[in-house]
Amino acid sequence: MDKNKPLVSISIPIFKCEKYIWRCLKSVEKQTYKNIEVILVNDCTPDESMKIVKDFIQENPSLNIKVLEHEKNSGLSVVRNSGINASSGDYIYFLDSDDEITEECIELLVNDAVKTNAQITVAQNRWINTFDNTTKDFGFPTNAAKKKYSNRLEIFSEYSNGGFPSSSWNKLIKKDFIVENKIYFVPGLYAQDELWFFHLLLKTDSLAVIDDITYLYYLHGESVIFNRTKRNFENFLTILEYFTTAYRNEKNIKLKRLIKNKIILFKEMVLIMQWKALKDKNYLQTNIDRMQKLTRLSFADYFSSEYSSDVKKKNLFQNIPSAFAAKLFIYRFER
Repeated sequence: MDKNKPLVSISIPIFKCEKYIWRCLKSVEKQTYKNIEVILVNDCTPDESMKIVKDFIQENPSLNIKVLEHEKNSGLSVVRNSGINASSGDYIYFLDSDDEITEECIELLVNDAVKTNAQITVAQNRWINTFDNTTKDFGFPTNAAKKKYSNRLEIFSEYSNGGFPSSSWNKLIKKDFIVENKIYFVPGLYAQDELWFFHLLLKTDSLAVIDDITYLYYLHGESVIFNRTKRNFENFLTILEYFTTAYRNEKNIKLKRLIKNKIILFKEMVLIMQWKALKDKNYLQTNIDRMQKLTRLSFADYFSSEYSSDVKKKNLFQNIPSAFAAKLFIYRFER
């Protein structure tokens, strides 16, 4: 192991993952980059996951593995924070326990991170659908126009228009950057990655992108993407409130506009996901009504070139009377 190379802390949550954790850990053990530590955070899992973890540790004594034990089940946000605080690495990499990474994942990311000195380095991913055994490259794509960014406004502009996926995983991030800016996950949120990445990019001055697929994201019956309930969507409304607070507190006028752009597009995404998951007309109208109380375009914004015609149209549809807005949304979505 080359101790002159940066140490990478790979943080993995342990909770109800007995079907997947061995596969996940094996993908870490196979890494071509060797200067890593593995942070396993047991969030009081009720299944056999920790037995499998202990067996894996016994079979792989050369791996640098730390196991943290939560005294009570605290949720993924607290697990992620525990992983940050326990890590000794120059960089942190989040890996979910039901997924895996390619053998060259960490090496490719570190090589680019060292070359660019970026605070965040983002790679591509592949979906593996266990329902029909198919794969899809770039399932959550990074569509950024450039490979290196060194301007906060440019980075946030790309993000606000969907250029970077908001997942915490598949990103190599400087630990000092996270800690010095106190960018931790908010406890109690199901969609904690979305808000954390938003807070992260409000502070980010340098970001790099590599085209390599390094993360294998598994779609299965227990995936969050297939199991969203009203509780999840209440969390999305909470995230929108955080976005609105950030908008109100931001002093930089250009960044303020970009946050507003993000809010309008995020509202649309939430409404689409909610309708697809629940098909509940009354709840759709309720959430449109609630969203109308949050940040939106002003009358003057419609005469500004800072917002696209698509964003202006979405904002208009979101802010007509909520009963009509819900009917129009369903019509637009279902036609």
